[in-house]
Amino acid sequence: MDIVCLERDAVDASFRRPAIDHRWTEFPVSTEADILTRLAEADVAIVNKVRLGAADIARLPRLKMVAIAATGADNVDLEACRARGVVVSNVRGYALHAVPEHALMLMLALRRRLLDYVADVRAGRWARSDSFCLLDHPIGDLHGATLGIVGRGGLGDGVARLAAAFGMRILYAEHKGAVAVRSGYTAFETVLAEADVLSLHCPLTPATRGLIGAAELAAMKQTAVLVNTARGGLVDEAALADALRRRRLAGAATDVLSAEPPRNGNALLADDIPNLIVTPHVAWASREAMQALADQVIDNIEAFAAGAPRNRLA
Repeated sequence: MDIVCLERDAVDASFRRPAIDHRWTEFPVSTEADILTRLAEADVAIVNKVRLGAADIARLPRLKMVAIAATGADNVDLEACRARGVVVSNVRGYALHAVPEHALMLMLALRRRLLDYVADVRAGRWARSDSFCLLDHPIGDLHGATLGIVGRGGLGDGVARLAAAFGMRILYAEHKGAVAVRSGYTAFETVLAEADVLSLHCPLTPATRGLIGAAELAAMKQTAVLVNTARGGLVDEAALADALRRRRLAGAATDVLSAEPPRNGNALLADDIPNLIVTPHVAWASREAMQALADQVIDNIEAFAAGAPRNRLA
């Protein structure tokens, strides 16, 4: 079995070699232009974020499995894989601690205006203060605040668990536009209106693209903050930048952008946006989580080779 890892440098962990007869080839990085050449003889392709479209699948007759080294699969044409009988498996649950911890860190930093106060101290404003402290930026506790969670998978539940320890009130949002509200959920519009913190943990699909736009931001409290550790495409980035500049929203933090890396810029990378934190898609990337991801990729390949594919998306 020929196994080709297209983006080895995307995962800073050790990939054990599968306990099957195989030939392993890896490339530090790959672009869409490299796919057909590098996967020409591959039975299994390991991908992270490089796009594998229908045209690629059609021109790779030997390909039998795509092992995604991530949970999100919006970079792989699943319908084309199903039509061709190509198995697609992703990794699940590897960042159940890493992503929730990152999300809580961002919530704390926003609510307590961490970066603003750090900047003030570095600029010498505390040293020049007439008082023993600076109180130029309003600080809010997580305790007693309402957390709205969009996406009730393992990551959303992990955030809820940590937030509950801080004493937050938890609301799980029903699907946007849903006719009925399921038990344990709250109407999407109600969550927008009541949340002090809105945290996104849903996949990017045609139904969720642009989930949070100008109208949704306008429906939130002016004192609320938005945290996105899911996918950049869930949010209208220009609308978010505008809402922050107009102080229509108290703050936002995102670990993801609509195009990564943002080689052509992004509305959220402007330096005049107040109380905005952007981290470079690292919420998932603790040492422990990356190793769990790498181990699960190989588990998926071994299961496929044994005739019992796991974590199947196609």
